[in-house]
Amino acid sequence: MSGYSTITGWGKYVPANVLTNADLEKMVDTSDEWIVSRTGIRERHIAGPNETASTMGLAAAREALKVAGIEGKDLGLIIVATVCPDYHFPSVGCIVQAQLGATCGAFDLEAACSGFLYALSIAHQFTISGAAKHVLVIGVEKLSMYVDYTDRATCVLFGDGAGAAVVSATDIPGGFHSFTLGSDGSRPELLYVPTGGSAEPITEAALRERRHCIKMMGSDIFKFATRAMDASSEFVLAEAGIKPEEIDLFLPHQANQRIIDATARRLNLPPEKVFINIDRYGNTSAASIPIALCEAIEQGKIWPGAKIVFAAFGGGLTWGAAAMTWTTPIPESMIAAPPQLNAAASSRA
Repeated sequence: MSGYSTITGWGKYVPANVLTNADLEKMVDTSDEWIVSRTGIRERHIAGPNETASTMGLAAAREALKVAGIEGKDLGLIIVATVCPDYHFPSVGCIVQAQLGATCGAFDLEAACSGFLYALSIAHQFTISGAAKHVLVIGVEKLSMYVDYTDRATCVLFGDGAGAAVVSATDIPGGFHSFTLGSDGSRPELLYVPTGGSAEPITEAALRERRHCIKMMGSDIFKFATRAMDASSEFVLAEAGIKPEEIDLFLPHQANQRIIDATARRLNLPPEKVFINIDRYGNTSAASIPIALCEAIEQGKIWPGAKIVFAAFGGGLTWGAAAMTWTTPIPESMIAAPPQLNAAASSRA
């Protein structure tokens, strides 16, 4: 049994194809100004026909294992958070497990945009209990396969990509301090894909009506999201004994700039302590937080001793948050930020 768990490896993958707001202006009645003012999104990455949840997740996983200095055979469990699996079964986790040469258990977890935090919480329990020394957590989505590009309210929002983290048992004080997970399934129609499951099998009529695409009640989701992000963040901070002013980085799910800003105001966080990359990726659901984590590390915004809060919300409805103190050394070669930012981070370590 280990005293602590922490992130020891990280990696991401995004498709090369970029869909800009200018591109969308040619496809649907919208504009760059309308999209940016309401969401903060300027572009998003779209997977090609040969890119799947497993191929993208595998690329991110290999990068994360390399950073952690381990191989597939060292893993005790693989968890993939996704709503876009290659198949209904087998799981993406099993496909990735075989490609990595791992022999551990593997499964998929579906909690929409909160999925990565749900998976992290499970990885934490496995590692601190001694059930596994290393757990690979992947968040991956190919949401473009569910996007209705005639619906201007939703087609501007979503992108594709993958992020991964290795969660490891450690005796070093720090790592994950607290988690909270929540759900409210009373109104699934607020954000869902109607057709494709046992409740509504796919038919020609459903396809014509685009019921295999994402449907969302935006104003209701906005109200829910701001409440969920606020409450869950405050809860994990209290559980961890961390004051809001002690946060070094708030790393939220990248769904909407206005939601992030509202939560940051509630926590009284200055802009430099809030990580945002939604402008370049859009909403990548379960891949959102691990992609952002990788970029925050590359930009020198995370260092040993940094106090970090993750928060997310998603369809279900689901939500979650986590608080941690970063403990893994970050080689300077992994930081591509301007020298002055690196120096600021180093002075706080």
